[in-house]
Order: sequence, then C-alpha cells, then structure tokens
Amino acid sequence: MAKNKRLASAYEAFDRTKTYSLTEAVKIVKGNARAKFDETVEFSMNLGIDPRHADQMVRGLIGLPNGTGKTLRVGVFARGAKAEEALAAGADVVGAEDLAEKVQAGEIAFDRCIATPDMMALVGRLGKILGPRGLMPNPKLGTVTMDVKGAITAAKAGQVEFRAEKAGIIHAGIGKASFDEDKLIENIRALTDAVQKAKPTGAKGTYLQKAALSSSQGPGVHIDVSSLTGS
Repeated sequence: MAKNKRLASAYEAFDRTKTYSLTEAVKIVKGNARAKFDETVEFSMNLGIDPRHADQMVRGLIGLPNGTGKTLRVGVFARGAKAEEALAAGADVVGAEDLAEKVQAGEIAFDRCIATPDMMALVGRLGKILGPRGLMPNPKLGTVTMDVKGAITAAKAGQVEFRAEKAGIIHAGIGKASFDEDKLIENIRALTDAVQKAKPTGAKGTYLQKAALSSSQGPGVHIDVSSLTGS
C-alpha cells in the first residue's frame, strides 16, 4: 500500500503525456526516488531497428564515466596461470569444467562472464543457459580475451553491456538515485553516444526514436531525444 501511495504521488509530480529535457527528467526521477534503498536509475531507448535481422543488431560495452554504483559479480572460465590471474584481479568465481558443472546445475553466481579463447569449446556447450541471460562471452565485446585482468577491471569499474531486445529497445542501469544530477546526465550521454556509434548499416529512417528514464520503483519519464546529445 505504501508503495502504491508513493507511486501515485510520483505520478502527480509531472505530466506523463509530456516529454522532458534530459536535465528535467533527471530531476524528476531523482525527486521521486523515495524507496528505503538507493534505487537504480534506469534508462531506455527505442531504436528504429529490427533486431531479427543480423545487419540490424545493436550490441556493445561502454565504461560509464561515473560507474553504475553497482558491483558486478564476474565469473571467469580459465585454467592455470590465467585462472590465477583472474583470482588476483578480483574475479568472484573462476574455473573450467567445475564451473561449467555449476552453471549446468543452475548455480550462476556472476553478472558478467569472461573466458580465455581456449575455453570457448567448453563454454560453447553452455550457450542455451548463458545466451538467454546475456552472459555468453563474446570476442567482439572483449569478454573472450587473454587480457583477463583488463576485462575484469573494466567490468568492476562500471562497464555496462547494452543489447537491443526483440522490439528494438535498449535498457540499462546508468547509476543510482544518490548520484549527483550531473553524473547521471554524463553517464546517459556516454551510453547514448555509444549506442549511436553502434548504429547498424541496415538501420533505416529515424534511429533514436524514443527515450525514457525511471528509478527502480518510480514512474517512467519520457525524454526529448534531441536533448540526449546536448553539451
């Protein structure tokens, strides 16, 4: 009941039919993030693409300038010296066949998965489990690499993976409600820039169509897309 009252109050604080500048939207979302925990600020974009076509998929990684405020759990598939390197770099779980068995049993204790190239034959067998969760290592995203330490450091520092869903929507947590407005704005513009640079050759018409911002338990605020790339 308290949550419903809080949400109703939040809806009264702005016009749901209106689009706001990025600065205004951030102020509204921060002002209405009144849960008893530090809510995540979530940003979404509707793109003019059809991800069902291979030449219109949008996917990538971006290190947000101010981090996300969340500590990612990193799992690494590696053996020998690279496994030791992963542990020393702060990986939360490291292994080979033993880690694969845990994944197959439904024990997935990580939010980002990294693998050395020699492990991909093993990891490939886990595709049906890791793929739908967005956890499958990918060389294009830098998660299949011999630079295990660099990949772990980047993930822990606030690197965000973005991937267009079936409806052409990209959704990502870009910070916490406790962040300063300027830091949230900087993170959003960094993500927007990365998504624009990832525009596929097959995309036709208007690429960035809609955008919205919300907190974990707050209402969505529509953003004027022209304000996303301003200075």
